Amino acid sequence: MNRDLNYELVKPDKSIAEFVESFWLLQNLSESDKKIIVLPDGRIDLIFIKSGNGPFRAILLGIETYPDEVILKSNTIMLVISFKLLAIEYVFKNPISNLLNSAQNLPSDYWGVSLTELNDFVLFYKKATRIIQSLLPSEIDSRKEKLFGLLYSSNGEMTVKELSGKVFWSSRQINRYFNQQFGLSLKAYCNILRFRASFKHIKKGKIFPQQKFADQSHFIREVKKLSGALPKELRKNQNDRFIQFSTLQ
Repeated sequence: MNRDLNYELVKPDKSIAEFVESFWLLQNLSESDKKIIVLPDGRIDLIFIKSGNGPFRAILLGIETYPDEVILKSNTIMLVISFKLLAIEYVFKNPISNLLNSAQNLPSDYWGVSLTELNDFVLFYKKATRIIQSLLPSEIDSRKEKLFGLLYSSNGEMTVKELSGKVFWSSRQINRYFNQQFGLSLKAYCNILRFRASFKHIKKGKIFPQQKFADQSHFIREVKKLSGALPKELRKNQNDRFIQFSTLQ
């Protein structure tokens, strides 16, 4: 990774692992702005950020279905909680269908996070863990729990029909739930998960299908559709512009 960027990641405690994918820190340590491209990865991000002399902000970012070019301003520090979809209903308790390819500004004191936590990553993720634990209900819908477990464990490679049969929930009802809660179909979300699973293979130089793509042409089309680039361009990651490739562990 570019020496001007600092990245740290922590996986969640087991008690919240069904709802949280990771906690992470990203800093632009330089005096220059950096242009980066954020690729669709199927996560919901709660971001706490401060850039230079700008204000401290809290932002909720919905699912993205296409690459987003953003400017990481100089001397920026951001702390992020990347959520799995189950968190929308059981942590946030409100649909985010209106945030597809969009974001919502939250109160600057959201969840009581302040500049103190912004300068202490360990304090941040421990405090956030306690907050999330306190928000979880005693019970969750077993069909949804199983559905999301299958989605993530298979990296989106199971068909809608297969998932429906496994969780005893009709495809029509699942798609209605997905569209109402998240703003896209289950199939579209599976495509994003499968695309994300290809990152590690592409970075290693395996620029041919590793997942259940029909063939090489299908793989290239899907990668180009979701990233705006060919697999070989992602692998080169010129100037660290594809941030998920730069931070891939």
